[in-house]
Amino acid sequence: SVLNSLIEPSTSVTALRFSVVVPIKNPGAKWHDWLRALQSQTCQPAKVLVVDSASTDQSVQWAQQAGYDILHIEAKDFAHGATRQLALNQVAPFSDWVVFLTQDAILANEHALENLLQAIRSQPHVAAWHGRQLPQPDANAIETHFRHFNYPPQSHVVQLQDKASLGLRACFFSNAYGAYRTADLLAIGGFPPKVILGEDTWVAATLLKAGHSVGYTAESCVYHSHHYSIREEFRRMFDTGVFHAQNPWLRSEFGAAEKRGWAYVQSQVKHLMGSHSSLLPQALFSHAVKWVGFRMGLLHRHWPVSFNRFCSMHRLHW
Repeated sequence: SVLNSLIEPSTSVTALRFSVVVPIKNPGAKWHDWLRALQSQTCQPAKVLVVDSASTDQSVQWAQQAGYDILHIEAKDFAHGATRQLALNQVAPFSDWVVFLTQDAILANEHALENLLQAIRSQPHVAAWHGRQLPQPDANAIETHFRHFNYPPQSHVVQLQDKASLGLRACFFSNAYGAYRTADLLAIGGFPPKVILGEDTWVAATLLKAGHSVGYTAESCVYHSHHYSIREEFRRMFDTGVFHAQNPWLRSEFGAAEKRGWAYVQSQVKHLMGSHSSLLPQALFSHAVKWVGFRMGLLHRHWPVSFNRFCSMHRLHW
């Protein structure tokens, strides 16, 4: 494989040096699809860094066979912000831009990274871009609507003054497929080391406050969706509440998250009222559980650490 070779500056698209970073832990059979999707890209990265949290499957060997670099960490040492910062420090010398993907976010076609670079070059004032997330082919109507609601077919760029109309949505960003200009990311101090999740939101908000713009490109896509159980939905939203409670400046600077959440509930009910009405009770129950989880997470300082750990999806945080 020649995927670790430096990009040839033969076209305006590939003149930028970029690296790809993906944290993994036992990604499973779809890891083959992830690797094939990256190998098929028309624009290849200068470096691919796989950050492995003590996987016990064959994923590390497959990544090595593809020619990718491996950074090993202990599972207990993984943290959403600190681990990505560790990876950023490794690839920064090779990269004008760093593209972060998750192990379950599969590039949708061979032009995904090329389209991302086109967006980067077309608007050089933008410090970070995230791409469109499409539902997996086996996603149900609830998850499909969630992806379409949060990742529309229209691209846009956000500046700090847009918080007046967008509220917290202004700093919405996802590291499932997110790219950062290395110099700008390092200039704000990189990723926050101790967040339970939401490092992408934290960085986007900090970039906006520093005077940068943040973009969303609908032309560059990944397949990424989940099949969370009700318990997992609760735990993820509990952690989201913890994140906002531990970073109150986000809510004071950009506004509360509940308004956007209510708009999503209304949109989903309208979406399911047609041919998917049988899923409506499940969806409403799920929203109720997530709301309770979020509110409990906001109040986590009132609970014992053992209870917070029990409620949390990311238990090692505690």
